[in-house]
Amino acid sequence: MRPRILPVATLDIPRARRLWLAAQRLDRRTPFGGDAAATRLAVEHLGYVQIDTINVIERCHHHILYTRIPDYRRAHLQQAQSVDRSVFEYWTHALSYVPTRDMRFFTAAMKRHRASPGGWFGSATPQDIRRILARLRSEGPLTIRDIDDDVLVDKIHPWASRKPSKRALQIAFYSGLVTIAARTGMLKTYELMDRHFGRDRLPRPASERDTLAYRLDRALRTQGVVSLDSVCHLDAASKPAVRRLIETRLRRKELVPVVLAGAEKVEHWARPDTLEAAPDGAEPTVHLLSPFDPLVIQRRRLTLFFGYEHRFEAYVPKEKRVLGYFALPVLVDDAVVAAIDLKTDRQAGRLLVQRWTWVGRGTARAHKRRIEEELHRFERFQLAREEPEVSPAPSVASPTTPGAS
Repeated sequence: MRPRILPVATLDIPRARRLWLAAQRLDRRTPFGGDAAATRLAVEHLGYVQIDTINVIERCHHHILYTRIPDYRRAHLQQAQSVDRSVFEYWTHALSYVPTRDMRFFTAAMKRHRASPGGWFGSATPQDIRRILARLRSEGPLTIRDIDDDVLVDKIHPWASRKPSKRALQIAFYSGLVTIAARTGMLKTYELMDRHFGRDRLPRPASERDTLAYRLDRALRTQGVVSLDSVCHLDAASKPAVRRLIETRLRRKELVPVVLAGAEKVEHWARPDTLEAAPDGAEPTVHLLSPFDPLVIQRRRLTLFFGYEHRFEAYVPKEKRVLGYFALPVLVDDAVVAAIDLKTDRQAGRLLVQRWTWVGRGTARAHKRRIEEELHRFERFQLAREEPEVSPAPSVASPTTPGAS
């Protein structure tokens, strides 16, 4: 029997790019509203919000939420995590905030960690883990600073801790025995998982097939048009199973093969209703994107869809940097037009522009005023102060040409 030939949708890159922006809710000014509930809605839609330690400007989890919630406040995330308990921290491709409603898709990983603990944080003895759980049970939530009776040990990894209690907490965290009940900066408050969520046991783990379907659905919801690489970001081992799931959905006509004009060799797929959605309706927007934003984190996909190759240069020697230590891609409507290296001088109360590089279709005359207005707004958010009647200009360096140092 000859294989059935499926109809193929052909998209040009600008159309595919607009579908991705709509899926990321970056084509609207207030896609999730402006109150505290918007934080939960944003995390539930995106599926994860990455956490990172770099604090040159704003922590990336706050930055990603601010990008989609103009009236976002850091206290909104604290409320979602510590009070409403509608989000929790766990590992996706990196440590992230994920929706509590999706916990069953992570509990299988927790049980695997419980059966085979380890990782870069090193090992802890069963006695260490029992001791820290008993202390949490009797004393309540603890930070690592509350534990001052450890006998320090040598590190086995630069990111590891010298405190055996920290190792035990990390193993207990990945095993689903404890959770992070609150976070102040990067200082975590640990609590027993069952007590924090008010349940006797973890949710029953989703099956492997259901978990793969969850990951595929999350990618379709937040990317519009997907590839195998974009669904399985940093998880190449899952590609064969995800491909089989995609092929099943193709046979059921739940997905359509997509050919991107100019990138025909890379397979893509989309839901039929995504391709039928009206292409218009986007609002004028300017976003200073975090390097860890879901739109930016997959560099090859960003290059394909936007014609812009982002360089994360925090770990690049200074003399070899092109865009700067912590450059942010600047999205104006549906194009990346600049990369701006920012630094917050909290003592002086200023947002400093270290380097400004125009890229792609970026031009000072067409975009500079709109970008500077967004810089003012981002500065006010950074410094957590009310908008003054007259806002002083950010310390903007002279724009440079693409690739200039």
